[in-house]
This record gives sequence, C-alpha cells and structure tokens, in this order.
Amino acid sequence: MEGFAGIGLAQAVISNTRRTIAYLLRKSGNMLYRTGSRIYESPQKSVTLWFADHGDETLRLDYELDETSLVFDVGGYKGQWTSDICAMYCCSVHVFEPVEEFAEKIKKRFSRNRRVVVHQFGLADKTHTVKIGLDQDSSSVFKPGKRLVEAKLVRAADFMRENDIQMVDLMKINIEGGEYDLLDHLIDTGYVVRIRNIQVQFHDFVPAAEHRMKKLKASLAQSHYLTYQYPFVWENWHIKNNY
Repeated sequence: MEGFAGIGLAQAVISNTRRTIAYLLRKSGNMLYRTGSRIYESPQKSVTLWFADHGDETLRLDYELDETSLVFDVGGYKGQWTSDICAMYCCSVHVFEPVEEFAEKIKKRFSRNRRVVVHQFGLADKTHTVKIGLDQDSSSVFKPGKRLVEAKLVRAADFMRENDIQMVDLMKINIEGGEYDLLDHLIDTGYVVRIRNIQVQFHDFVPAAEHRMKKLKASLAQSHYLTYQYPFVWENWHIKNNY
C-alpha cells in the first residue's frame, strides 16, 4: 500500500508542477509561447486570436529598425503598412504594387517622401505578365475578382542583383497566393539569406496550399526561425545568427 501511495503522491506532484508551469507561462505574456501553440489551429480561429492580440498594431510593426534600414513592402495596396513603418522608424521602403490604379495612389500618397520608392510591378519567381482579378485588398491572380487587369511581375533575384541589394531588413509579403512561388524562388536562388525578417501572409485558396506551406516552412527553418505565427493570417521569420 505504501508503494501505491508513493506513486500517487509523485503523480500528484507532477500534475501540480505541470499546472504551475502552464499558469506561469500564461501569465508571463510570452507571445512566442502563445503563438507557438496555435500552429495547428483553424484559419478562422487564427483570425480571432490575431485581432484579440492586436497584431496589426503590434506584431506587424514591432521590429529593430532605424533610419538606415531597408524595407520591402511586397503587395502595397494602399500603402498603409508602409506609412506606419516609415512613421515609426524613418526607414527606406521599396513598395511593389502591380495593379496600376493602386500603385498610382501609393505614388501620390508618398510623392514628397524620398524614402519611399514605388514600383508598379510585383515580385515573383519569373518576369512575366499576368491577369489579376480586382477585388480591393483581395485582388489576386488566383481569383476572378470583379474585373481583370493586366499586370507585370519581375523576377525577385534579378531585381535584387540589378539594384545591388545586399540586405533587406524586413520584407512584408501579402500577394494573395503569389507568396508560395516567390518564397520558393528566394530560397532556391539563395537570396532568402539576404532578408533579416520575412513577414508573410499565406493564403489557403491556392491549390495544395497547406502542403506547400509546410514544405516552405521546413525550408525557411534552415536559415530563419519563427518569432510569431498565426496560421494563414500573419507570421514572421527572423534570420538565424549564423547567417
């Protein structure tokens, strides 16, 4: 009986210890712990958690940047994220927006800001012309939209080489399905190690999206590590110290 009592006591101690650790982790406010447990949650729940954590006002803007930093905004739309980043860090930003009417509005918005350069094309795995279905911030090559417009995409490695881009401190990618081809390209060409932070929104309407996302993350993990992750909402990868 004493043996069974000892086992029961040990199990109780272990159980109490686990509850205590879980409580302390929750109370610590450690965002990495919280987001790490969300990897396999549904996109709908990820959205709810993202807004509960005020991710757009915190995580998407909280970086170690200054006036010497270089940022790429891939998928500029109206330029609001660029505006927020510039206001906080006074850094230089290249905005890539392939939809002409969106690009023109961004150019007008930053016409007096020499730190912001707007490119009327997107970044991709190859240089070519595509048809984009217009639907505000959901405009995509992979969806019909309300109408189709022709747009230009440029091979990312070519742009970086031709413009002598040695390091990008932060690359935001929100290109409605095009992120898979772009990231595959950056990894395959080795340019991924020239990007300190990759802030990306994966989209689930692309064929084999979940499979492709898992493969990409396994590849990204060779050179970068996750700082936060809300599946199919937003996540950030930071370069490892040995790169």
